[in-house]
Amino acid sequence: MKLTEVKTRQDVKDFLYLPREIYKGDKNWIAPLNNDIEAVFNPDLNAYFEDGKAIRWILKNDTKVVGRVAAFINRKKAHTYEQPTGGMGFFECIENREAAFLLFDTCKKWLQQNGMQAMDGPINFGENDQFWGLLVDGFIQQSYGMNYNPSYYQKFFEDYGFTSYFQQVTNHLDMTVPFPERFWKIADWISKKPGFTYEHFKMKNADKYILDLKSVYDEGWINHEHFIPLNVKDIKSGLEKAKPILDEELIWFVYFQGKPIAFLVMLPDVNQIFRHFNGKLNIWNKLRFLYYMKRGEIQRTRITVMGVVPKFQKYGIESAIFKQLKGVFANRPNYKEVELSWVGDFNPKMEALHKAVGGTFGKKHITYRKLFKEGATPQHAPVLN
Repeated sequence: MKLTEVKTRQDVKDFLYLPREIYKGDKNWIAPLNNDIEAVFNPDLNAYFEDGKAIRWILKNDTKVVGRVAAFINRKKAHTYEQPTGGMGFFECIENREAAFLLFDTCKKWLQQNGMQAMDGPINFGENDQFWGLLVDGFIQQSYGMNYNPSYYQKFFEDYGFTSYFQQVTNHLDMTVPFPERFWKIADWISKKPGFTYEHFKMKNADKYILDLKSVYDEGWINHEHFIPLNVKDIKSGLEKAKPILDEELIWFVYFQGKPIAFLVMLPDVNQIFRHFNGKLNIWNKLRFLYYMKRGEIQRTRITVMGVVPKFQKYGIESAIFKQLKGVFANRPNYKEVELSWVGDFNPKMEALHKAVGGTFGKKHITYRKLFKEGATPQHAPVLN
């Protein structure tokens, strides 16, 4: 078997199209858009290259591509851990332990050469709302941005020495079932308190809301072990990509005396349309996309991120946001389900919120960590208070 760094157009094509061989016949797999994957590795489109680097490889057995993987370092984030920690992701491999371990070894060696002492995976060279974690339970059609993989990958990771750093549970909310009455009482109570105002996103004021989101995120996530402030360029890039499917009334901000204190970002699950496109968003498929949108093909939305600044985290702000959304969903009967994705087992407050709204288990991913020092004690992400 021979490893090749992805450099040529043919290498890129091989990297993108290997999954089509691995998942052939698997009706649950939805091909990610080629453009989305390539954007991760394009310094002009991915702000993480400003303080990081990435590399990717394909693995061939004779002339046949049998595996692929990528490794990356976010220099700001890498040194927030006990030991400098890089990442690996976009792993795909035939059911062959030797091939899988060769791909893992290649990532490990490159990361060590760049001063890293551990690697997390499978993760993304970007925010954790996309391409993050290994699917270990809930092998159903995934929503947009969520990883899907064969079940045998778990054994590859664990046999190699990866251990669970944190578990990510995604719950589903059936919008045809009424919320618990107690939930609405809390929502009514907080909604009537003076000083609080609620606004949904408006594209014409996008710059304002981008800064408001960054303000809440940077304050709300500061106690996370791996916290780094949001990059405005990265937010704008994500917004630009989401424009075709963005529904302004599914993104909400909460203010107290004019200062942003909370936000919720929800997007229609475009994978319910992209499943028809085999990863290609050419002109023809863009026209088909509009057709499927008009036909009401999308029946699920996905909460990609939600945040409240620490001072207001016990006020029930999340309930008040859902009250705003109640009227929005009443005018969009095609939306039958909300995916609450994802909550880490290090975040008991958010786990409790998922239960409070009636969320039911959908799937579980694991973010693994491999410590390079032999005999090192496995680590787990610290629980947030």
